[in-house]
Amino acid sequence: MSTILVIDDNPSIGTALELLLGLDGHSVDTEVTVAGGLARLARGDVDLVIQDMNFSADTTSGEEGVAVFRQIRERHPDLPIILLTAWTHLEQAVDLVKAGAADYLSKPWDDRRLAVAVRNLLELAEAGRTIRKLSAREFEGRSALAREFDLRGVVYAAPATERVLRLACQVAKADVSVLITGPNGAGKERVAEIIHANSKVKNGPFIAVNCGALPSDLLEAELFGAEAGAYTGAGKAREGRFEAADQGTLLLDEIGNLPAAGQMKLLRVLETGRFERLGSTRTREVKVRVISATNADLPALIRRGEFREDLYYRLNVIEIRLPPLAERRDDILPLALHFLDRSLRLSEGARRALEGHQWPGNVRELKNAITRAGLLSRGGLVEADDLGLPAPVSAQPAPDNALREPSRDEIEAALARAHGVVAEAAAALGLSRQALYRRMEKYGVDVRRD
Repeated sequence: MSTILVIDDNPSIGTALELLLGLDGHSVDTEVTVAGGLARLARGDVDLVIQDMNFSADTTSGEEGVAVFRQIRERHPDLPIILLTAWTHLEQAVDLVKAGAADYLSKPWDDRRLAVAVRNLLELAEAGRTIRKLSAREFEGRSALAREFDLRGVVYAAPATERVLRLACQVAKADVSVLITGPNGAGKERVAEIIHANSKVKNGPFIAVNCGALPSDLLEAELFGAEAGAYTGAGKAREGRFEAADQGTLLLDEIGNLPAAGQMKLLRVLETGRFERLGSTRTREVKVRVISATNADLPALIRRGEFREDLYYRLNVIEIRLPPLAERRDDILPLALHFLDRSLRLSEGARRALEGHQWPGNVRELKNAITRAGLLSRGGLVEADDLGLPAPVSAQPAPDNALREPSRDEIEAALARAHGVVAEAAAALGLSRQALYRRMEKYGVDVRRD
């Protein structure tokens, strides 16, 4: 049961909120003075505050409420606060939400909206306590990271993600090429944005181009530009992405798809900053911070002759590996709550389904699942079925011959067919060699080990 503190000079407001929120099982304490409210907070065990914006008769400016809000925020920086007022001031509401207010509602309030807001905020607060499980030192370390660097609003809780962010921020100001590796949908472009936001060229443009989304015969023109008539359909001259990114950052996503001619030209740009548009002999010069990203195995492409080794080493001065979402599972619920509409909340079944899924599509798949669930949910509650995720393998019915324990006779027959070669017998039985050895020991089957 959560405890909600109402600070309002009108006792009837507290009574109404006590009745409304009591239906959801919350305990509501009411204080009619600011001093009483602050004293109640000092005693602890308050999970959320609902406060009025005006406490003196005939006062409508909201200045009293702003002062109270700032006092509470200073003393209890993580406590969710909902502001209530009969006199809505839009600019003031925007400023307070930016300052950390969880919501700003007008009197008379909408019962459903207020109840949903309370449930959602308490759920977020609980998620913050149970998901992160940070020590004081870890929390301070992350707070310091957020104060020192622009993290572009990234949502994370997993230590693996924190390591990626620290490395990205560490190399941001160095004038070196960075290669970001990781699976599709994991957030490689967001990492590139963080590097740019903390770099020496942060005030310049950030341009991203997906090398895998364009035909190879157009990719060179996309990167370096083209003069009119340089290729079929080029009716007028156009600048390329390198020119657009001058004095800024260029992200080359899916760099492994760059054709041979483009690789050679890119190598020259990285070495000299010079290039020519397609169909032009005029040399142009730019200063661009290049970040590349890929989900491909570039060393394997090099061995097959599909990617230049010298270009690889120019791009890979620093490599940042972004793990798949399955390897940073502490990020799943914080990201899900971030993507979820504020009017909705996750059921326990939905939480278990999210945490149990392997997310082969990574963050992109998670966002799509939450978007789908938001459209299909009923009554403000997202259930597991709304997510559209496949059932966990352990929950799916097994085929008739799956997971069946082989008998002693079957083991001996398989060994006989394999002429005593345990590895072959194990493969025939659908077991690992070690698993077959354990069963041989269990049944007392004796054979010379291969």
